[in-house]
Amino acid sequence: MKETQIQKLRIKIKAYDNKIIDNSARQIVEAAERQGVTISGPVPLPTEIKRYAVNRSTFVHKSSGEHYEMRMHKRIIDISNPNPKVIDALTNMNLPAGVDIEIKMI
Repeated sequence: MKETQIQKLRIKIKAYDNKIIDNSARQIVEAAERQGVTISGPVPLPTEIKRYAVNRSTFVHKSSGEHYEMRMHKRIIDISNPNPKVIDALTNMNLPAGVDIEIKMI
C-alpha cells in the first residue's frame, strides 16, 4: 500500500521585537487563508535570551558592572498542501525590517 504523503510548508519567523513578529505572523496567516489552505499556527517557540556582562571600569571597581540581554522571539507556521498561489503570495509579501523568515518544504 502506498500512502499519499502530505506536503507541508514550514515557515519559521525570528525577530527581536514581539509586536513586530506577531504582526508578521498575522499577515502570513491572512495571506495563506485568502488562498484557501489549512494552517496550523503560529506556534510560539521558547524565547532565546543572550545575556552579556560588561565591566563599568577597566581597572578598578571590578564588582561594578552593567548587564545586557537580547531576546530572540520565534514563531512557526505550518501550511498543509500548499498550492503555487500560496508560495507566490508568501514570496511577494512585504514584511517589516528586523524580521527573519525561513521557508522550508517538509
